[in-house]
Amino acid sequence: MASQNEIRTSWKARASGTLGGWLIRVIGMTLRREVAGDVKTLNGHSAPIIHVLWHNQIFASPYLWRKMYPKRECVVLTSASKDGAVLASAVKVFKVGAVHGSSSRRGAAAIVALRRAAKAGKDLVFTPDGPRGPRYQLQPGVVKIAQTTGLLIVPMHIEYLSCWTLKTWDRFRIPKPFSKVRIALREPITVPRELDAEGFEKERLRLEKSLLEGITDHKENHGNDH
Repeated sequence: MASQNEIRTSWKARASGTLGGWLIRVIGMTLRREVAGDVKTLNGHSAPIIHVLWHNQIFASPYLWRKMYPKRECVVLTSASKDGAVLASAVKVFKVGAVHGSSSRRGAAAIVALRRAAKAGKDLVFTPDGPRGPRYQLQPGVVKIAQTTGLLIVPMHIEYLSCWTLKTWDRFRIPKPFSKVRIALREPITVPRELDAEGFEKERLRLEKSLLEGITDHKENHGNDH
């Protein structure tokens, strides 16, 4: 039986992930990009940055991220499952690293690895409603990491103007080749180091609200959440 701390992977997962990464690159090269946000200032930011986006927007994000930040190093947080191994191999195509873990499996190990990556100067990328949802509901881990490290959070919104929408928990989007994509980098957020439970929840809601800007299909999930 697999240990809770074991990272589930296989050569098939790694191979399919690598193929997926090259598919992302091929489709990404056809996309017409429109970026709103101060990319130049963020590129010049000396400290690592935490980038956050919803899970259903991530398909082209490794390609788009590398185009915006050609010289910045980063790691993404993935699950410790085979799906996480596939994603880790996919982002490796773009010279992006991966840390495996979630709230249910390898959570403490993932936090240690993320802090280590940040100390090494690498940006961190989170999908705070992944890997299983609920969709558009921000889990507290990213706020905790920002609080303990003092790193800046940049909420990111990626909109594919023409895409396929899968029937998954998150309504995963795959952009159609040659379509337009809009990337919005929201106002950076700094989480105070000292917070009580109420203050922490306010910060979580502030980040969640920023990520929900421009999202038109979130009310079905959030109608009774808060």
